[in-house]
Amino acid sequence: MPTLPPGYRLIALETIDSTNEEAKRSGQGADRTVIWAKQQTAGRGRRGRSWMSLPGNLFASIVVKPDCPIAEAAQLSFVAALAVADVLADIGLNDRITLKWPNDVLVDGAKISGILLEATSSGAEIDTVIIGIGINLAGHPDDTPYPATDALAAAGETARPDTVLERLIAAFDQRYGTWKARGFDVTRQDWLDRAHGRGGPIRVQLDSEALDGRFADLDRSGALVVELPDGSIRNVTAGDVNFPKED
Repeated sequence: MPTLPPGYRLIALETIDSTNEEAKRSGQGADRTVIWAKQQTAGRGRRGRSWMSLPGNLFASIVVKPDCPIAEAAQLSFVAALAVADVLADIGLNDRITLKWPNDVLVDGAKISGILLEATSSGAEIDTVIIGIGINLAGHPDDTPYPATDALAAAGETARPDTVLERLIAAFDQRYGTWKARGFDVTRQDWLDRAHGRGGPIRVQLDSEALDGRFADLDRSGALVVELPDGSIRNVTAGDVNFPKED
């Protein structure tokens, strides 16, 4: 059984529909509760998309009560992405890891991990944030509209889910502590240092339009900063990102 940092509580399950859904059913749980399942039957990604839950991969949700304004809660996706990157770096993938806005982790440009945040609030303050994390360790789907990979294919070695979970929560605890103590600035800079496609062409699909421009920056709230062809700036808080090749 994984050993977690002090203050964390682990709920380990064999099979569940979704670790995020289990967190909701249990009333979101106490602060720093971790729900881990060896298999999910109905994993979910962003915008209601399904998450293929292949055996041997990692499926977990971290429940935190960050005591922060609603606008700041989304920054926890960057905290979690950096924690995943820290773990993957430990298995020899460091120079090949990039982070795709808002919450994907890539290796050699292929998706290896996704993060799903779900929150409850009371007024202007966040009560609970559920951070769902999936990491492809032993396999990946081959029918996705984007390239995908897994740790075994990328690093050539097997990574046990229980060992990775232990390292992940330790990395998250450190990253989360930095965010709580120092605000978003350190997290933002560390994320930008690994940002996929920064400075290059980008397409962002919004609900009602597509933006084509240049990935200019990440603002101090976590919004994607896109420079449009006419030189104007758009700050995007939600959308699907692609990176067209330059001519």
